[in-house]
Amino acid sequence: MTDRRSPALRFGIFMPQLGVSATEMIAAARNAEEAGFDSFWIMDHLYAPGTPQFDTLESWTLLSAIAASTSTIHLGHLVGCNPFRHPSLLAKMAATVDQISGGRLELGLGWGSVEDEFGMFGFDVGSRRDRAEQLGETIEIVRKMFSGESFDYTGKHFRLAGAYGRPTPVRGTIPIHIGGAGKQLTMPLVAEHADWWNCVASARSSFDELAPLRGDAKISVQYPVGVVVDERSRAKVAERTARRMPESGWGAPLIGTPEELAATFESEADRGVELAIVRFHDRADPDTIDRFGRDVISALSEG
Repeated sequence: MTDRRSPALRFGIFMPQLGVSATEMIAAARNAEEAGFDSFWIMDHLYAPGTPQFDTLESWTLLSAIAASTSTIHLGHLVGCNPFRHPSLLAKMAATVDQISGGRLELGLGWGSVEDEFGMFGFDVGSRRDRAEQLGETIEIVRKMFSGESFDYTGKHFRLAGAYGRPTPVRGTIPIHIGGAGKQLTMPLVAEHADWWNCVASARSSFDELAPLRGDAKISVQYPVGVVVDERSRAKVAERTARRMPESGWGAPLIGTPEELAATFESEADRGVELAIVRFHDRADPDTIDRFGRDVISALSEG
């Protein structure tokens, strides 16, 4: 094997909690932790957009259970839906889960782009621009809450008087990831507020155009991945990947053997990606998690 040492590239798993039990989600997070993944990510929806009516576990409650059942892996949402929660409540929830996890929370946020969901569940939200403005104010408030100091806040959308957040996060703050790719509404928020820009899978084709707009934010990218363990299964893996993650919403999938995938992710690291977040074709089967950890993550980190 050629030298593929990429110490700056870390890996996460995105596993939407659709049609699975809490026990299965906890087991997947533990498997990912043991396999060497840096982070485990879930979705933040009240239903499954664009799919049949699957059981859908509430995200923060689930994240708390996963936090209490793991020890090293970082945890978060791709991404949290900002209109669902007032900023002060969000800050308290985040600090609490961060305490439960021992400082392993990553706070993923977005301004909420699935408009059907708001009407379906009775959320009274404004325009897309209003929601983007609200997200900017939310991040300002959350950071102030994380300081533990009393503060007043007067914005266009939110007002707080004498507010404070206790307890504070374990590390003093929590990294903020903003997901999306919109040049007008999302990327300015990333440049101003984010520690991380999460490039959604469907925007990977525009990566070179968008990345310069992120400011100083580090880069994470989502990838639909089909792991081929036997050449005879390649077509079946590609079919399952396309069915579970259609190219119209996820962009071109990465289909390959661990060797092929390692080469692809090495190239992604060379482009500036520091965190590769994969969603597997088979709902993160334990064998797939283990093989990816052993033959891709370890191969890239050890050379």
